[in-house]
Amino acid sequence: MSEYSFKNVAIVACGTMSLELNKLREEGFLDTEHLLYTTPGLHQDMNELESQLVKQVNKAKERAGKVIVVFGGKFCYVNVDNPMRTMSVIIDEMGPDVARIEATHCMDMIADDEQRKKIQQELVGDEPVWWMTPGWVKYRKLVFKDWDKAIANENFPRHTGGAIVLDGVGYLDNYMAEKPEEFLEYCDWMGIPMQAYNLTLDRFKGLLLDQLKKLV
Repeated sequence: MSEYSFKNVAIVACGTMSLELNKLREEGFLDTEHLLYTTPGLHQDMNELESQLVKQVNKAKERAGKVIVVFGGKFCYVNVDNPMRTMSVIIDEMGPDVARIEATHCMDMIADDEQRKKIQQELVGDEPVWWMTPGWVKYRKLVFKDWDKAIANENFPRHTGGAIVLDGVGYLDNYMAEKPEEFLEYCDWMGIPMQAYNLTLDRFKGLLLDQLKKLV
């Protein structure tokens, strides 16, 4: 248990990360009563992402005052019409009581670039990998909204090392055991194999603590 407390802080996150955040709350590490989410997969709709994010942060401010945003900075929000408008700009506009964890995307929240390179070498060598978190499996229909088989064929097969799910909650093992046909259909749709890499949520905890220390 951390010496720090999240009781007076609200968390606003992409729904893709709900599995990890719920686990941290169940374990007692995340002792806030205020977890608010945006719809998973909104990186494909920047206008809706910004709208939901601002709405949820404002709601979180009313409940707790201080807010930690769990969104990646580099890849989760890309405004092609206004490249200068980044996730960092949006967060800055929300004031000093709002902080965002320092990660480029949800996979980076669980394992940094160096860790991912080690995992890649361990499992598939130098073959390119499609990285995922459990939320990308659970919320497939939202994360890959409007993707048909043709779009899937354009994106997945080039990752000859397959898909690796950075699993800090034990989701994929249960998913494969309970819904094997659905799991195999998912792999068939992607055209590449999928496997879990089980690891701790220590990095994620550290990223949350870093921002908590700035706010308290």
